[in-house]
Amino acid sequence: MSKQIKILINWFLGPLIFVVLSWSLYTQIKNQPDLELRWQQIKESWQHPAFWIVVALMMVNWGIEARKWQVLVQHVQHFSFFKAFKSVLSGCSITMLTPNRIGEYGGRILYVEEGNRIKAISLTIVGSISQLLVTLIMGCAGLFFLRYFSQTGTGGNVVLPELWGDVLIWLSVTITVVLSLFYLRIGWLVRMMEKVPALQKVVTHIRVLDEFDNIQLIRVFALSLGRYVVFVLQYILLLQVMQVELDVVLSFWLITVFYLIMAVAPTIGFVELPIRVSACWALMKFYTHNELGVGTAALGIWLINLVLPAIIGSLLILSIKIVKDKNE
Repeated sequence: MSKQIKILINWFLGPLIFVVLSWSLYTQIKNQPDLELRWQQIKESWQHPAFWIVVALMMVNWGIEARKWQVLVQHVQHFSFFKAFKSVLSGCSITMLTPNRIGEYGGRILYVEEGNRIKAISLTIVGSISQLLVTLIMGCAGLFFLRYFSQTGTGGNVVLPELWGDVLIWLSVTITVVLSLFYLRIGWLVRMMEKVPALQKVVTHIRVLDEFDNIQLIRVFALSLGRYVVFVLQYILLLQVMQVELDVVLSFWLITVFYLIMAVAPTIGFVELPIRVSACWALMKFYTHNELGVGTAALGIWLINLVLPAIIGSLLILSIKIVKDKNE
C-alpha cells in the first residue's frame, strides 16, 4: 500500500465517518413528524428515574456485546475488555452506514492486528449469527403469543390474521431451525470448503471457525440472549416513561416481534428511524391509542442504543492509526 493511501486512510477515514454520520442523523431527526412534541416529551422524561435506568442499561447492553467480542476474538489474539468495548463502539459507528448493520466488522477489526483482520471478520459473523438467532427464536415466540394468546380491544386478532399469520409463523420457525443447525455446525462449513481446491485461500482465513465447539457456541449464544433481554427491558421501561399503558407481558412479546421485523427488513442504520417508528406503531396501535408515546419511545431507543454509541465510536476511530508503516 502506498504511503499516500496510508495517509488518506489514517487521517481522513475517521473524520469522514464522523461528518457523514452526524449530518445524516441530524437530517433524520429534523425530519421527524411532531418533532417538537416528541422532544418535549423526551425532556420531560429526564425527570423520571426509569429514563436514566434505560441510559445505564445502554452501557450494560454494549458491555455484554464487548464481552462477547472479547470471547470470540481471543481465538486469534489477546484482547482486553476495555479494548473490546472500544472496538464494538467503533463498529457501531460504521454499521450505522451499512445495510442491516452488516458493516460492523469494519470498525471492530481496526483494533485487531493487521495480520489477523481477515480472520477476525469471520468471528464477527459468528457473533452476528448468534444475535440474529436469538432475535428469530424470541420473535417466533412473540408471533405465537400474538397469534394464539392475544386479543385486541375489539376482541379479535387483527395483528396476525389466520391464514397469513400461520404462514408467517411457520416460515419464521423454518428459517430459525435452519439457522440454528447452521450455527451449531459452523465448523462443518469449513471442512466442506476444504474439499474444494478453488476455495483453499478462503479456508485459510476462516479455519478459525473450526475451533468452536458447541459449548463455546452456546456460551456466545447465552451472551447474545443476555444482551437481547437488556434491550427489550429498555424498551419496556421507555414505553412506561412515555405513558404508553400496555401490560408488561404484552409489551415484551410485541417488542420481540418488532425486533424480528427490524432484523429482516432492509434498512440502513442512519436512515432507519421512520421504519422503526412505523413498524412499532403498526404493532402497538391495536393495543394503545398513544401514538405520540410509542413514536417517542422508538426515537428514544434509537438515540440511546444506536446514535449515542455510534457517535462515541466515530470519535474513537479518529484516534486510531488504521494502517501502520512496516518499520513501526
